[in-house]
Amino acid sequence: YTNATKPSKHYLSLKIFKLKRLHYKMKIFCERLKELRVERKLSIVELGKLLGVNNSTISRWENGVMLPNIAYLYKIAKLFNVSADYLIGLEN
Repeated sequence: YTNATKPSKHYLSLKIFKLKRLHYKMKIFCERLKELRVERKLSIVELGKLLGVNNSTISRWENGVMLPNIAYLYKIAKLFNVSADYLIGLEN
């Protein structure tokens, strides 16, 4: 960066805050998805079949490597009879 294009400290601290918040929400989703799957005694393969994705996708979701898109978030919520807000940590 040159001095003219260098991001401000405020900008960088805001970005870090947003990344930490996103990481926290991802962690909640990962934990809740796995918790719901285990409570229902479903394997990763079985859950993948129910949602129409392969088992590596379920594994990535549970390990925080990636998040599902809105359509899959809705399918997961409907399958486990919880709200999408619950899955992403906006409600308990």
